[in-house]
Amino acid sequence: MTINTSMFQGQKAVYYTLGCKLNFAETSTLGKYLAEQGIRRAAIGEQADLCIVNTCSVTELADKKCRQAIRRIKNQHPGAVMIVTGCYSQLKPEEVKQIEGVDYIWEKDIHTFVPSCSQGDRTRHFLKVQDGCDYFCSFCTIPFARGRSRNGQIEALVQMAETAGREGGKEIVLTGVNIGDFGKTTGETFFDLIRALDKVGSIERFRISSIEPNLLTDEILDFVAHSQHFAPHFHIPLQAGSDEVLKLMRRKYDTALFRSKIEKIRTVLPDAFIGIDVIVGMRGETPDYFEQTQRFLETLPFSQLHVFPYSERPGTMALKIEPAVSPEEKQERSRRLLELSDRKLKDFYRSQIGSVHQVLFEHTKRGNTMHGFTENYIKVEAGYNPQWINRLIKITLENLNEREVIFRQV
Repeated sequence: MTINTSMFQGQKAVYYTLGCKLNFAETSTLGKYLAEQGIRRAAIGEQADLCIVNTCSVTELADKKCRQAIRRIKNQHPGAVMIVTGCYSQLKPEEVKQIEGVDYIWEKDIHTFVPSCSQGDRTRHFLKVQDGCDYFCSFCTIPFARGRSRNGQIEALVQMAETAGREGGKEIVLTGVNIGDFGKTTGETFFDLIRALDKVGSIERFRISSIEPNLLTDEILDFVAHSQHFAPHFHIPLQAGSDEVLKLMRRKYDTALFRSKIEKIRTVLPDAFIGIDVIVGMRGETPDYFEQTQRFLETLPFSQLHVFPYSERPGTMALKIEPAVSPEEKQERSRRLLELSDRKLKDFYRSQIGSVHQVLFEHTKRGNTMHGFTENYIKVEAGYNPQWINRLIKITLENLNEREVIFRQV
């Protein structure tokens, strides 16, 4: 529905975002738009007149977290008008309407591309370059929530990046639903986009968010390997290390292609951080198929896994697949892969001890410490120094603590 924002002019709003980096970028843009309409952001501890919750619906757990967040925020601001937007409200509007305290559902236009770039007190900016997906994987509802693949014009996206740089941004993460599919609506390519963005001198770093392995071309990898601005950091969805399960998922690659991409990264960018998404307990994933996934992952030189138990989503083709995997078995499979991830991450961190990097330090203060990230996404801890906030500091990685890397300044 369309909401008349004039009725809220002069009032105070709070924003709460769940889910992916794309949602954060969109919330930021929405906040900026409402500020232009005379609706200011409520200060910490201040009672709001308007609450806006941007939701996620990638799993049943995500739906549950959205319901909990809506109720919690309503309790914190009992007199406020509650507006819910995002994927959960897009897919299940009737269910969201039944949540006590919800006043409006703000549905999105899933046919046109609406650009957005996060702003505010973040060191990192999230630039939305693409939206929607044409893949229709058997387990996924994203195409129904966000529509078909579409994107912005490169010229306009470059201008947004330049604006972020002028406003003090040092790092931009390129976000979208399927960013490697960039260009469907403009006749351009993702490679064209990163070449254009690499020329934006005011931005120190660009990061590529999750990109499908079949769309991560050697051309892109070779470019990043020689770029002064694109970080050696990749997040690639595998989802299953069994070719049989990949077919059930209707993915567009096999394990041989995936292995070739990881090996190519390690060849041209040996110190790159490689994160991998995996779904465990997909319908049809037998114990043997899961063992194939674990053995496949054991042999890959990645840095970290993001493990998700399969969640049944209404309207998906996967619901027709048999057999189903029990919740207990999903939990056990998750535990095994998370243990593998911990080992791989520690091995990656240890391999970087003694190396020199640039760390972009963030605003967040934790006790007397602050943290930041190297170009290859190693989290670094330091004693708090306000002069280092939003600055690139050259450091040598020295040793590990329980959470991240300690360093000494070069």
